[in-house]
Amino acid sequence: MSASLSTRLLDWYRQSARRLPWRDRPDAYNIWVAEIMLQQTRVETVIPYFERWMSLFPTLQALAEADLQTVLAAWEGLGYYARARNLHRAARLVVQKYDGQLPSSIFELKSLPGIGDYTAGAIASIAFGLDEVAVDGNVRRVLARAFNLDIPARSPEGERRLLELARQHLPPGRAADYNQALMDLGATICTPRSPLCEECPLSELCLAKKMGLQAQRPIGVPRKEVPLYTVCAAVLRCGKRVLIAQRPQGGLLGGLWEFPGGKVQAGESLVEALKREILEELAVGVEVGAELGRYAHAYTHFRINLTAFECRLVNGASPQAREHTRLRWSEPDELINFPMGKVDRQIAQTLVARERDAYVETAAG
Repeated sequence: MSASLSTRLLDWYRQSARRLPWRDRPDAYNIWVAEIMLQQTRVETVIPYFERWMSLFPTLQALAEADLQTVLAAWEGLGYYARARNLHRAARLVVQKYDGQLPSSIFELKSLPGIGDYTAGAIASIAFGLDEVAVDGNVRRVLARAFNLDIPARSPEGERRLLELARQHLPPGRAADYNQALMDLGATICTPRSPLCEECPLSELCLAKKMGLQAQRPIGVPRKEVPLYTVCAAVLRCGKRVLIAQRPQGGLLGGLWEFPGGKVQAGESLVEALKREILEELAVGVEVGAELGRYAHAYTHFRINLTAFECRLVNGASPQAREHTRLRWSEPDELINFPMGKVDRQIAQTLVARERDAYVETAAG
């Protein structure tokens, strides 16, 4: 099946390969950035971000020399911000250790922040032409169906067998096209639901299709229940300015700016929780005013329902950055200059919209 599978796959790819901007200029830097952006993000979402990124940071050296806040601002909206921080940190390491040239070996690539087995394999094969495999979710699904893998694909044994199958069928010297063909096939034909089996170049070879099991492959691992947290945030004002706080570099949304607040604990009301959180984070008391808005968002391992409130400081106290890197008072229309996560950006947009509406009403009056 080896020669037949790879031959059919490469023949199909020759005719059906997706046109993607990083394929037009497949140097190591472009491939690296694209593969990091594509982690847990759809191609159609990534394309405009990739093109804007390359206009801002056209070379690895340019990325290494950029300020982290500029990098995070360019990444805003893609989510999983550790990817951007790791790209920036890795670029600086490459400049220091490898004279600005991304290394080609799997071992050296995996020593860089944010590069694991899949990304290292993709860079080594696509950018450097090495005979390495790259098994992502699309490739995993194609192989699990083609060979009717009867154990969970993401289990340790499932991963081992899929890597073995990918290596077994890799045509020497053609790893770049082979890996990208598997990726494209999984993304466009061998999709998670309703695969287009009649259009698939591997249809005659696919064991799951022969047994009518393609809808049951790959076998998944039962998902854990995703917890839901109730969260509150304060829009503290000083005249027209509002207070924003920068999160520490490590951890979720590290380096981004937010409106201070936190989780509601058992038995607390939203107002009680917000007063406690602001006292803990900023060492000041606040008076909680009108509700500004309600926002919902899903992260990888949890979901939140957040309520934002207008607040003011009491007793003329001055906020302190107890749990943040920095604090900043900002005009609402200047908030666009500070990289934020999705919910905090929505709060900022609400503030700007209300200020604009108030201006229009005043002008009309």
